[in-house]
Amino acid sequence: MPTSRMVMMTVSGGELKMSWPEVVGMDILTAAKRIHKDRPDVRLEFHRIGDPTEPGYDDKRVRIFIHDDYTVAQTPVVG
Repeated sequence: MPTSRMVMMTVSGGELKMSWPEVVGMDILTAAKRIHKDRPDVRLEFHRIGDPTEPGYDDKRVRIFIHDDYTVAQTPVVG
């Protein structure tokens, strides 16, 4: 089954991961470790589903939206 993934090319030709669909349903600590392993250059923000967030794109931020049981509710993406 094909899967889609978001990546951005670096100047040196490498890929920077831009989304983490595989962490949906994971607890926030496990998800944070996975994202940080792939992209140690980004900071993580945690928000409950429905919480207001400031608008705007930030290529050094990943927002992680969580359920009340502290599991990841939707695919985290850079921005």
